[in-house]
Amino acid sequence: MIIDCHGHYTTAPKALEAWRKQQVADFEAGRRGAQAPPAIADDEIRASLEGAQLRIQRSRGTDCTIFSPRAMAMSHHVGDETVSRHWSEHCNDLIHRVCTLYPDNFVGVCQLPQSPGVAPRGCVAELERCVNELGFVGCNLNPDPSGGYWTDPPLTDRWWYPLYEKMVELDVPAMIHVSASCNPNFHGTGAHYINGDTTAFMQLVTSDLFRDFPTLRFVIPHGGGAVPYHWGRYRGLAQDLGRPPLKELLLNNVFFDTCVYHLPGIELLLKVIPADNILFASEMVGAVRGIDPETGQHYDDTKRYIDAIEWLAPAARAQIFHGNAERVYPRLARRRGAR
Repeated sequence: MIIDCHGHYTTAPKALEAWRKQQVADFEAGRRGAQAPPAIADDEIRASLEGAQLRIQRSRGTDCTIFSPRAMAMSHHVGDETVSRHWSEHCNDLIHRVCTLYPDNFVGVCQLPQSPGVAPRGCVAELERCVNELGFVGCNLNPDPSGGYWTDPPLTDRWWYPLYEKMVELDVPAMIHVSASCNPNFHGTGAHYINGDTTAFMQLVTSDLFRDFPTLRFVIPHGGGAVPYHWGRYRGLAQDLGRPPLKELLLNNVFFDTCVYHLPGIELLLKVIPADNILFASEMVGAVRGIDPETGQHYDDTKRYIDAIEWLAPAARAQIFHGNAERVYPRLARRRGAR
């Protein structure tokens, strides 16, 4: 069993994008109110997946993808709280339809209706709906709804606590994942994504969040951003700040995925971070879709990198490919067991 913990619906039918454009245009024109959901047939959903995510799953030998709305399109900085709520509901409903059509291939993770300056307690109702009614197993949490300007409190502030309380109650983790950058200084996928991963980790280093929430779980994507490469820096900073060792402070609650698109990077990740804290992921079809001219293979074929590491113990390989995902996302294990 190989579970990809990081997939987005980047190939959603064009009707979804058209609906979003109209929603934003209505907001900017002062027209308020909920619009009817985008009209998308089941066959359109099948067509959007069969030539992309499903084809790649089959060709690369993966079994199941933990699937969420397109991260870049969450764009929490657009509109207001109501705009974000309606947009999130429609995106999550579409993910639910994908998971209903292909229950063995996809498991849902929800987009939260975040909005800059709006307390995260406003996201609780949608999280409950997606978990309890739609069968989702987690959520994506944007640490910077402002889109690159970081105007909200850090993730460790009590401002976020009502959302964390509900996550703990529901026993679901969050993948910490920024959305689009509207700050021209930060390229979305090349800078803002990695900045978000790294910034969130440092916020956790300097806090006692997990003392308050000992069972709260976060997945930091994209291999943890700069974190594994600078692990010594973070160990040293924690030591200078009088914090506990990182293993004691964070590694019961914080996990990293394998969305690192070259073999040396994957090897570094596996040498620095314990195997129990690494979840297999590829983010296909995602930010990097091309073929590496040095290898002749797709950059995002991350399974190939892990398969190539001969020194990786079989037990650790199994944990990375499925065991850790089933532990971090316990509703996933229960859902698959019930099926």
